[in-house]
Amino acid sequence: MSTTPRHFIIGTAGHVDHGKTALIQALTGQETDRLKEEKERGISIELGFASFRLPNGDLAGIVDVPGHERFIHNMLAGVGGIDLVLLVVDVMEGSMPQTREHLQILQLLDVPRGIIVLTKCDLADEEWIDLVEEEIREEVAETFLKDAPFCRVSSLSGAGIPELVKTIREVLKSSTPKDADGPLRLPIDRHFSVAGFGTVVTGTLLTGRIKVGDTVEVLPPGERVRVREVQVHGKKMEGAAAGQRVALNLVGLDRQRLQRGAVVGTPGIFEQSERLDVRLTLLPSAPRPLKFRDPIHFYLGTARVVGVVALLDRDLLEPGQSAIVQIHLDRPLVAHRLDRFIVRSYSPMTTIGGGVVIDPNPVKHRRFRDEVMLALSELESGEKSFLLQKLLEQGCARLKDLELISGMGQERIVTHLEKLESEGKVARLADQWAVVEAMRTWRLKMIEETDRFHAASPLLPGIPHATLKSVLPPALAAKTFDQLLADALAAGDIVQQGELLARPGFAPTLSANEQRTVERIEAAYREEGVQAKNKQEMLERLGFDPAQTEPLLAYLFSTGRLVRLNDESFFHIDTYQQTLAKLRHHFASHQTLTMAEFRDQINSARKQVQSFLEHCDALKYTMRRGDVRVAWKLPEGP
Repeated sequence: MSTTPRHFIIGTAGHVDHGKTALIQALTGQETDRLKEEKERGISIELGFASFRLPNGDLAGIVDVPGHERFIHNMLAGVGGIDLVLLVVDVMEGSMPQTREHLQILQLLDVPRGIIVLTKCDLADEEWIDLVEEEIREEVAETFLKDAPFCRVSSLSGAGIPELVKTIREVLKSSTPKDADGPLRLPIDRHFSVAGFGTVVTGTLLTGRIKVGDTVEVLPPGERVRVREVQVHGKKMEGAAAGQRVALNLVGLDRQRLQRGAVVGTPGIFEQSERLDVRLTLLPSAPRPLKFRDPIHFYLGTARVVGVVALLDRDLLEPGQSAIVQIHLDRPLVAHRLDRFIVRSYSPMTTIGGGVVIDPNPVKHRRFRDEVMLALSELESGEKSFLLQKLLEQGCARLKDLELISGMGQERIVTHLEKLESEGKVARLADQWAVVEAMRTWRLKMIEETDRFHAASPLLPGIPHATLKSVLPPALAAKTFDQLLADALAAGDIVQQGELLARPGFAPTLSANEQRTVERIEAAYREEGVQAKNKQEMLERLGFDPAQTEPLLAYLFSTGRLVRLNDESFFHIDTYQQTLAKLRHHFASHQTLTMAEFRDQINSARKQVQSFLEHCDALKYTMRRGDVRVAWKLPEGP
């Protein structure tokens, strides 16, 4: 059994002045109110952070969030990624408005576990404390805290603090470790400048790992910068992993371009979204229904933006109801599938609901479409269904592409894909994955395109690879196409004809008139040999229209009877082989060759010699060095 200490993040919640900051100080010995205004007013405004060790050596970071309604946006920025929440209630006042709102927020954010802490217990007798506890139990009966333990403490005297620490340790035993193998993702909740160091950002590391010297991407603004220093709970470290509170000193990042809600991530993995498909649940206590295109305040991670709600299958979302909707944001943010969010009414601002992201980068949907709602329901049903749906949308994708759109680590993605593969739903083609049904469609399309090409160009023995690939999705990589083609060749759907592809049994056929024309063209080039003029001149001598004879020339090239040196100069195959033999003969006894030397050797005009030698350069038979050529990959003779 591993003895490596684990790291946890504990959040606090509760009404203003119910003792959250004092409780943290009693647990950690650290003061979390940093601002002058906080000390003067005796309330928390910004997020505060502290840490302490549990009896078993595990390290707990604790987030002190503001309780005042005016600073609820700061509270929301601090509760993301926590393993445990302490719901703090002043035993002299009991549950208050912000207690209830914080509880609603925690429920909507799907916080996994919590402890209810009754503070200032030194000021009340036991009978009163029992009454308050009973009242709170009734209030949390329908929430995730229904079975939560209660702890009674006095932060002033320290009574109950050791028992609270033991309870925290017991509750955290059931927590699931964060995904340290996924892409790095750190929502920024604070940023500031340190003289001589530059910009420092802090946040809870949700997934992945980070170390000194890493290059990371900050979105927004979308800049790649280097990590100069990593701190975990105020101590310099070489690196940090998911589940830890970290501070990063980032080299070259202008603090003025930063904002809360920005994300530090693995370069090239994250994208900013201006539209989100989500499951939105409206609280039963919401003051009114949500209408189509109602504005809302939208909170995700540490970001706070204004959004517009696009209801897709109804005109009203009533309090207590849940629906799949699309949120249009006034500025982009980084979101991933399964991220939890909160919505507050536009004015007056109060928490009215929340939910979970289904698709972080969707297309704009048309309303009241059954097929849209069916696809969104599939996306919502689970990680495996999400990956399958995204593969259907994109045709094919690499693991990195799926990591980008899903937010999952590659190991989890591969596990789901292998399961889908065993079910016969997806398959791997080279380094891409595709839906089996899509692969069948592509195979059929390749066959149909080859048939069309034969019908349109009956004198050509086959279709070029590039032409055939062009009818398939652009996302299909070259290696993926090669494997798809190999499967079609193995199945006998398509056959290889030299450098071209054809349908089985296909052969170019010439009419009697075309046969005579082809023979005359071939004879003319054989006769002219190395003196053959350009295409226009050769065909005009024979009395042929160059445009009408293009298919016949293509036939001669494809059957190997003519060799194309360039668009205008051609040699008969016999002439070409003889000229190539003279080139080999020259280099058998010489290191270099000039154009003038070769012109004299083959007794041809400069233009034809230049065309032939440039053709050899292109094939890497020869290499030009200034005014001379040397042999490079000259083929051996027959």
